[in-house]
This record gives sequence, structure tokens and C-alpha cells, in this order.
Amino acid sequence: MQDIWHHIHSLLPLRDAARVACVSHSFRSSWSCFPNLSLTRETLGLDDGMDGLSCPCEVAMDLARKTDHILKNHSGIGVKALKLEICDFPFFNTSCDLDRWLHIAVKPGIEELDLQLIESHAALCREKSHAALCRKISQKSHATVYNFPCSLLDGSGKSIQQLYLNNCALRPTVALGRLRSLTSLNFFYVRITENELRCLFSSSIALEKLTLRSCDELFFLEIPSLLQRLSHLVVEDCRNLEVIKSKAPHLYSFGYRGTLVRLSLGDSLQNLYIDASDQDVVHHACADLLHVVPNLEALEIYSYHPMDTLVVPGKFLHLQRLCIGFFTTDYDYLSLVSLLDACPSLETFVLSVEPDRVRQETVLGNSSHNLIQMPGHMHRNIKDVHIIGFCSANSMVELTCHILENVKSLEYLTLSTSGDDEILCSKSENGTCLRMNKYMRMEARKALLAVERHILGKVPSTVELEVVKPCSRCNTL
Repeated sequence: MQDIWHHIHSLLPLRDAARVACVSHSFRSSWSCFPNLSLTRETLGLDDGMDGLSCPCEVAMDLARKTDHILKNHSGIGVKALKLEICDFPFFNTSCDLDRWLHIAVKPGIEELDLQLIESHAALCREKSHAALCRKISQKSHATVYNFPCSLLDGSGKSIQQLYLNNCALRPTVALGRLRSLTSLNFFYVRITENELRCLFSSSIALEKLTLRSCDELFFLEIPSLLQRLSHLVVEDCRNLEVIKSKAPHLYSFGYRGTLVRLSLGDSLQNLYIDASDQDVVHHACADLLHVVPNLEALEIYSYHPMDTLVVPGKFLHLQRLCIGFFTTDYDYLSLVSLLDACPSLETFVLSVEPDRVRQETVLGNSSHNLIQMPGHMHRNIKDVHIIGFCSANSMVELTCHILENVKSLEYLTLSTSGDDEILCSKSENGTCLRMNKYMRMEARKALLAVERHILGKVPSTVELEVVKPCSRCNTL
């Protein structure tokens, strides 16, 4: 019977489990073995200071005090998941405190470890009594780096499955023990070199998912062939990175954000996401990716400064889904026809545009305007086309008309005039849509007129057309 009560207790959220343990003798003993320790501002009911009503320093102190109290009263037995949120290190907790807390909870049997060293909002503090301390914290929050103790991984290596580290240093060596259960590794602002990462890889042969964000000590990232199970790789904003080379034989998905680097990803890759700020990713995709990832099935790219003339030297024979996002003012969208031609297996095409950035001649400017046509292009497999940020620009309407006239397999065409139909009041947490500025609302009106004058008459009976208008409650046209 006692085991049943312990199991029920283990299923409760942390705060509820603590309350129950205070009033029930049956649950009191199980509290010292509570398996899921999520010690964050949210789970401990602490305000983060962003509302200006509470001091960020006080929040950070309360968080450290409650974390210390909970872990001191925990036996360290039976912990399956530990999440520690540390604010303004090392002002309210030292490296010794962190080491002690981790050694209490991280034992053989633990499966998930999430350590987040974050800044609070001390600069926003309005309390005169400790304003000087808040200013000191705000100015020196980056002065000390916590060195995560690799010895912890030696002890828990047989059981740990997920490791998430934020804003610390990790210095593994060849002496690191086997992490034979580790399947997911997520580093954010972690100081680690490529040699140290290589030591970690050699101990983590079961790794399936790897995420590296803002790891600025990396220059050359090489994924070894011994990572036989690695299928998902994400690399974002590693500012000094120059080369990414993967020998992992079953890498399936790769996401990248940052300055374009040299890529060597292998033939197994099927899903690719690239967001390279201030660079022409579209032309990079056409010129280089054909040879780097010949078996792609899904490609999502975001380009800030694409050129108008596309030259596609070959074909993406296996590509079935293509998503392109533009952040430019005057791109010739009709030129994308050559890219569609290079994807003979394409079934889904998504084009996303920032409508307030489009600066082109509108089809509404002259009622006798003759739209440019590109006959002779037959896209035989495209079934679903979605244009987000549809506007009245000539080339946008020309591309849409081209698709309607030349894609005989088309089943669905969605034209969204709201810029981002994912941020609607029906889906958002606060119940309101993303606000559209005056120019965006004006362009949405023009887009609806362009649909009425140039699109509706070209839609075959076999195609289902959906025109997504701005929300009438949040963004009145």
C-alpha cells in the first residue's frame, strides 16, 4: 500500500507534492525521494521581476534559498529528472553550492539533467534599498563561468538520457566514462572546444539528437561516424564556426542558423533547414546543396538578400516539400519558377514573405497591366501551395497565376494576407492576433483586390482556394 502512495505522490507537480507532504504522514517519507525535481522560478511560485513589482535580486535570493532547502532535505535517492534554474551566478550561489546541489541529486539512475544559469532582470530593479547591488549584478553577470563537474557524468553515465546545459563550461577529457544511455544533448552558451566535444562524442555512442546554440569556442564541428544513431542535428548562432562536417551515417535532419559555413553532411540527410542572416541562401541552395545533400526530401530556407536571377545547375530529384522565406523588398518572385522546375517530385510549396517589406509596383496601379507569363513549365506533382504574406506586387501575382495555369496536379491554394497566419487570436496565449501596422493593413486590402481581379477567374474547379484575411476583431482593414 505504501508503494502505491509513493507512486501517486511521484506523479504530482513539485509544489503540490510539497504541500501534500506537509499535511500527510504517508507522503512525508516519499518527499525525501521525490523523483522529478524541477526547481525554477515558475515551479516554486516566484515572480521573475519583469512586472516591476518585485525585485529581481529578491527573486534570485528566494530561488537560491528554496533550492538549497529542498535539496538539503532530499535523500538523493530515486531522482529521475533534475532541472535547476540558477539566477545571477555567482552572487546568490557559488560554484561550491552548485556542486553540492548537483552531487545530492545526480546519482546513478537519473535520466534527465537540465542546468540553466541565467540572468535575471536586475537592471530593472526599482528598489532603492538595494539598487547598488542590482547594478553590480547587472554589470558583472558575465564575470564568472561555472565549470560543470564532468565527474558527475562518470557516476551517472549508465542512466542519463538527456543532458541540457545553459551558460557554463564543460571540459571533458579522454578519461570521461561511457555515457551509454545518453540520447539527447542540448548545449546553449556552453564553452567547449571541438577537441573536448570529440571526447564527449567518443563516450556517447547512443546519441540521437544534438543541439548546439551559441557555442562560440567551436571553429570546426566534426560529427564522427561512430555516432551511428544520430538522426537530428541543430546548430545555431555559433559565431566562430567555419565548417560543419558529418560522418554520421544515419543523419536525417539538420537545422542551421547563422553565417553560412562550409557543409559536408552525407547522403542520408533528408530534411534541411537554413536561416542565414544577411546572405543569399536561395542561390546557395541552388548552387551548392545539390552536391552536398543530393537526397533531400524537405528543404526550408530563409534568405535576406536574394538576387533575382536564379540559376539551377541540376535537379533536386527527391525533394517533396520546399519552404522559402524572404525578408527583402523587391524580389522577383516569378523567378522561383526555375527552382520549381528543378524539383520534379515536389508536392508542397510554401512561400513566406514579410508584407510590410514588399516595395514593388502593384497590379492595381494599371487596370490594363499585362502579367508576365512563363509558358512551357509543367510542374506535374505539386498538390499544395501556401503563400504567407500574399500581396499585390506584380511578380507575386504573376507567380500565383503561373501556378494556377501550369500546375495541373494542384489541389489546394492558400493565400494568406495577414503576414503570419500562425499568430492568430484563436491560437495565441493572450487571445489577440499579431498587430499589423498601417502599411500592412493597407497592403492586405490591396492583396484582397488583387485576388478578386486577377486570381479568382483562373482557379480551376479542381482546386480548393482559401484566402486568409486579417482578423476582423484585432486588425480591422
